[in-house]
Amino acid sequence: MNYTIEELQRWDERILEKARELGLDPFPQNFEICDHFQMIGSIAYSGMPARYPHWSFGKAYERQKTLYDYGITGLPYEMVINSNPSLAYLMRDNSLLLQILTIAHVYAHNDFFKNNFTFRHSRPELTVERYKSHADRVRGYIETPGIGEEKVERIMDAAHALAFQCRRNLEIKRLTREEQKNRAWASSQSRFDPHQAIHKRPEWKAPDVEKIPLEPDEDVLLFIRDYNSQLSEWEKDLIGIVHEETEYFLPQIETKIMNEGWASLWHKRILEALDLPQDLHMEFLVRHNQVLKPSPGQINPYFLGFKVFEDIEKRWDDPSDEERRDFGRKGGEGRQKTFQVREADRDVSFLRQYLTEELIREMDLFQHEKRGGERIVTQVADEENWTKIKETLVKSAGLAGLPVIKVVDADYQGNRTLYLQHDYDGRELDLEYAEKTLKYIQQLWGFEVILETLLDDKRHHLVHDGTQFRTLRAA
Repeated sequence: MNYTIEELQRWDERILEKARELGLDPFPQNFEICDHFQMIGSIAYSGMPARYPHWSFGKAYERQKTLYDYGITGLPYEMVINSNPSLAYLMRDNSLLLQILTIAHVYAHNDFFKNNFTFRHSRPELTVERYKSHADRVRGYIETPGIGEEKVERIMDAAHALAFQCRRNLEIKRLTREEQKNRAWASSQSRFDPHQAIHKRPEWKAPDVEKIPLEPDEDVLLFIRDYNSQLSEWEKDLIGIVHEETEYFLPQIETKIMNEGWASLWHKRILEALDLPQDLHMEFLVRHNQVLKPSPGQINPYFLGFKVFEDIEKRWDDPSDEERRDFGRKGGEGRQKTFQVREADRDVSFLRQYLTEELIREMDLFQHEKRGGERIVTQVADEENWTKIKETLVKSAGLAGLPVIKVVDADYQGNRTLYLQHDYDGRELDLEYAEKTLKYIQQLWGFEVILETLLDDKRHHLVHDGTQFRTLRAA
């Protein structure tokens, strides 16, 4: 360790002062210094100081430790969680410059957590206490006679498997059942017809306001908790815990590219403004380039986010004549625009709006697919195909790569069958994963489950009754 704690504290004060001068607005920040064993543990438990016990966390720890021990992968320079005050872990073995860079990187993440709209519902002031409460409740069920570890894990395994079958955008208000009833009645009313005297009045049909659900519901796990009366209270509580923790992590998944790009942009700006000594400055250039180094065959979110934010600032600072004429850009608004984007977007909208043809060509992005045992380049960034590359990237951002499944009927054909519908977007379901998903849904629901989807452009029903999985051509 080529630094003291007092040195880090002084650098922390300088970095925070400079971050605020440059316009960042972070939560109060706490740092913990840890060794590589502690960092591996933090990775396995998603950075939480306390989390409920589950075998998957131990598996994640052993996997990460094995990869690290054999030199297959390294460890992150830091980990930061969305809480107020924010908590970040620094690796003890980092050099002084690396600690300085990661502290600046952390403050930019912290600013993003505080100001991006997707984190608005995460209640960061309660993060640590919430996870401790969850851990205590789960341990309590494990130690309760008549419940125990095996029954708890059975519910938790299914809930973990279904956790991301949920609402992707928490800004969209979830209507109450009463509000859905009112909307159903309003939709059933005939529209005003100025020629009603000469037209046959359509037959009015009352909406079925007793149907469950009244509208398709994409919160599959929450729906099962709320409408399966066979679940005991402790089982519903476990499902609720998994759902609540998923909602906490959802914004981080939906903004991975933006968040890492923002942190990389500002650690660079902060360190450049600190007027580092020459030896530290040279190491900074090396480390910064290592962070942004493109990854062959895959997307480096740090690099992609950094490049897009840089490009936004450049285009709003010095717009073309066409941009001035068509969009009213005045110039000199780059910094302001990046802060606006940081607040109002997530990865899907960020890439769709600001990843330009010029930037795709500059980064030399391409699309590849696995065919047989080889990877084949299928699209390159030319005039004809750059939009396809962009669309593929947008469709893989955040949770966009996961299929959307909605509950349509909780009593299909009057026998408690759960009828689900896949929102088909041109990508077919992987039948192996579909079978496992339906198995876990059926396990929690307790009755047959049917999923409607398209296979080879034809309607099919995927059915799981608890013992057998079948694929049937729909009528």
